[in-house]
Amino acid sequence: MSVRKLKPITPGQRFRVVNEFDAITADKPEKSLLAPLKKSGGRNSQGKMTMRYLGGGHKRKYRLIDFKRTKTGVDATVVSIQYDPNRTAFIALIQYTDGEKSYVIAQNGLQVGQTVVSGSGSAPEIGNAMPLSDIPLGTIISCIELRPGQGAVMARSAGAFAQLMAREGKYATIKLPSGETRLVLADCMATIGAVSNSDHQLVVSGKAGRSRWLGRRPRTRPVVMNPVDHPMGGGEGRSSGGHPRSRKGLPAKGFRTRAKAKASNKYIVERRKK
Repeated sequence: MSVRKLKPITPGQRFRVVNEFDAITADKPEKSLLAPLKKSGGRNSQGKMTMRYLGGGHKRKYRLIDFKRTKTGVDATVVSIQYDPNRTAFIALIQYTDGEKSYVIAQNGLQVGQTVVSGSGSAPEIGNAMPLSDIPLGTIISCIELRPGQGAVMARSAGAFAQLMAREGKYATIKLPSGETRLVLADCMATIGAVSNSDHQLVVSGKAGRSRWLGRRPRTRPVVMNPVDHPMGGGEGRSSGGHPRSRKGLPAKGFRTRAKAKASNKYIVERRKK
């Protein structure tokens, strides 16, 4: 995977850095694994705006991703690596020996023609999904469950990975991408390898219109609002003093919003760094 800087022949291309997509091997998605995706524009069922700065964007179809990897012990061949407009990571189309097709999150280094398998007793190779109890210590993992059978919820975005640090009793200790070290039940599934498209963080849009294509509308800075609209609004002229805070008045930039008595706090061995 690599990125390419465009020549500045237009203002929009002057700072543009694009993904080469050299890992992509197919340009058409599998029709049987597509679902419609309706846009809300940030409105709820009553038509009232509940999320600001959302709307527009290119029409998409959702790719049905198998986050659970419940088809255990059956070999599957990687048919293609594809782009998914709904996520930053690439996805892999796999076909099981019985003919069933499925989409999974593609790991870095996953190749077309490679065989992947899930379940206990699998080899700890890239793309294989297995319980944390079977994975060797120190292995780089991604797409991790938080509860057995729930499906992958952690380390799913482009370039993300965690590391299996230790095992004790029914729990495994995992160092997450945020820097947090946490206990997770050893029965939970995880996939070997880091998530693909690690160069995603190097991409530069180059122009505001590309944000509009992604469904993001222009964002108004709180400091230019009126006092009725935001705690940081108002003032004479271009005043921008005061403490940074949210629209509801909660302090931002450093203020911890996690509940002190949250039940899952006991599973956190080391907090993430500020």
